[in-house]
Amino acid sequence: MVEYAFSARPPVGRSLAEPSPLLPRFIRLRDAPSYLGMDKNRFNRDVRPTLAAIPIGTQGIAFDRLDLDSWADDYKSRNGHPAAQPEREKLWETKERRASPNEVGSGTSISSSEEHAFAKALEQATSGRPKSISRSA
Repeated sequence: MVEYAFSARPPVGRSLAEPSPLLPRFIRLRDAPSYLGMDKNRFNRDVRPTLAAIPIGTQGIAFDRLDLDSWADDYKSRNGHPAAQPEREKLWETKERRASPNEVGSGTSISSSEEHAFAKALEQATSGRPKSISRSA
């Protein structure tokens, strides 16, 4: 019964529209690690010491499903991270953008020096004779 609770597909002959069986309140030791999505060694090391074991019969051990859910919620709050955003969205969210390309900002304008350098290069390219290269800035 627990097997179907963790499966994304219903058993043969059942559709997703049919109501699923209820999850049991007590989950046996053999099923508890898969309920939390981990292997039995990690379950025994990290989870089992924090939970109350419920004896079933003479040898069976189970755990309360609500206690397992509570442990999972606590673990998630301590160790969870927000989902990673695609790189494109990250850049948009973190990079500050100007409201307008004509917006005045602080800093030194370099457009006049660039225009002067372009005019000088254009003059040299269109003149018929080569000019000497000056070392002045």
